[in-house]
Amino acid sequence: MAAIPKAEQLNIRATSAQKAKLAEAASLHNMNVSQFVLHTSLEAAEVVIAEQRLIRVGKEEHDWLLQKLEEPPQEIGAVRALFSTPSVFES
Repeated sequence: MAAIPKAEQLNIRATSAQKAKLAEAASLHNMNVSQFVLHTSLEAAEVVIAEQRLIRVGKEEHDWLLQKLEEPPQEIGAVRALFSTPSVFES
């Protein structure tokens, strides 16, 4: 598998103790500090993104939602009136 060239640079500042801790952890994973920080940061980013995109519900909420999705749409008179009135931008 060919390596993908990296064009972007990411700089961070850390204390000596923080850098030493990162270096130790990187060494335990047979990586250099940059590889370790990038790898673990991307894993953390995936978790954050997944938490924001996934909605977890229990069985009762799931069943209720499916039932609501199967029901015919309800007409809301105020919404119909709103959309039948010309916009202020159309006047």
